[in-house]
Amino acid sequence: MTGDGTRAVRAGLPEPRANEPALPGPAFAAHYHLPGEVSGPYTYGREANPTWAALETAIAELEAPGDPGPAAEAVAFPSGMAAISAVFLSQLRPGDTAVLPSDGYQLLPALRERLEAFGIAVRTAPTAGDAQLAALEGARLLWIESPSNPGLDVCDIRRLAEAAHRRGALVAVDNTLATPLGQRPLDLGADFSVASGTKALTGHGDLLLGYVAARDPRLTAAVRTWRKVAGAIPGPMEAWLAHRSLATLQLRVDRQAAGALALAEALRDRPDVTGLRHPGLPSDPAHDLARQQMRGGRFGCVVSFVLPDRAHAERFLAALRLVDEATSFGGVRSTAERRGRWGGDAVPEGFIRFSVGVEDTEDLVADVLAALDEAARPDGNAARAEENAARADDGSARPDEGPAHP
Repeated sequence: MTGDGTRAVRAGLPEPRANEPALPGPAFAAHYHLPGEVSGPYTYGREANPTWAALETAIAELEAPGDPGPAAEAVAFPSGMAAISAVFLSQLRPGDTAVLPSDGYQLLPALRERLEAFGIAVRTAPTAGDAQLAALEGARLLWIESPSNPGLDVCDIRRLAEAAHRRGALVAVDNTLATPLGQRPLDLGADFSVASGTKALTGHGDLLLGYVAARDPRLTAAVRTWRKVAGAIPGPMEAWLAHRSLATLQLRVDRQAAGALALAEALRDRPDVTGLRHPGLPSDPAHDLARQQMRGGRFGCVVSFVLPDRAHAERFLAALRLVDEATSFGGVRSTAERRGRWGGDAVPEGFIRFSVGVEDTEDLVADVLAALDEAARPDGNAARAEENAARADDGSARPDEGPAHP
């Protein structure tokens, strides 16, 4: 079997044909020539498209490589949330129970409200410590997020999957942060591997995409039917751009993982940094388990940590020069944000989610440390207030100088 880099470069490509591009351009088609009876793979634009098909083959080859070809099927969607919703709504019926992580992606609570409105019961438990095990009895679907976003906790996917299957439940894993090169949930016993391709899979921050992969063709058939009924179809241009981006996947995730580990190591001894998390750190509580089930030393591009308060975090973000203050993660350009600004995650006000890009590691670490130093210094107003107080003590304050604004 070929290596990850070779597979990423070749995934989903057609057989070479003289004078044809290696990766055919996007097929823009609402309908196809369809004489006589309905037959063939392409009949109408909401059902299938050759550009999606090539991308889906490529993703399947990465999520579950067979010999030869993929040992799974993938279904592409226009966003990660469309893919997530397709799994829940194609598999669950009123009266069923789903188990979700209580510390997962911030839109899961909104999804929970929709599911409960449809008569589906929802239980939640944290990712760490395999706590979802206690909520499995009578469940139809277990949803796992490992590593979790944004807290970066890790659970034992194989253990949870085996326990869920013994109780008759299906298992889906959000593999967004790890990517198929960092973790293969289907090999660990999951029924579905689901991801937002918006993030590290495509890596350039210029498109929205999602996918569902599964080995059981009955499961992927149900997901495809849901996509057709809901009309949640990806654009051919987005699908083509995503497929093009897969060729550099190994290069990007390896560099990002190395950079994230270097950044985490540089932050370890900072007195202004607490709650530091990255699964690649040997001191991280998730490291031993992550090392067992994540592949190739690829522990992801995200580092999370907490600064003393909201103002301190905002000074830090403003002082960064090589990092964009933006949401999402997995892009070639490093990004960071104060995650609490969205209000959907149970995190401290000073919590930072940092996504490491592909910049030179030395430059990025130096920029972060310089920004932390700048954020730790009193701001201009505070310095002026201290100066004014000193002048007042020695009688030198001018009458027009009032107290500094906070």
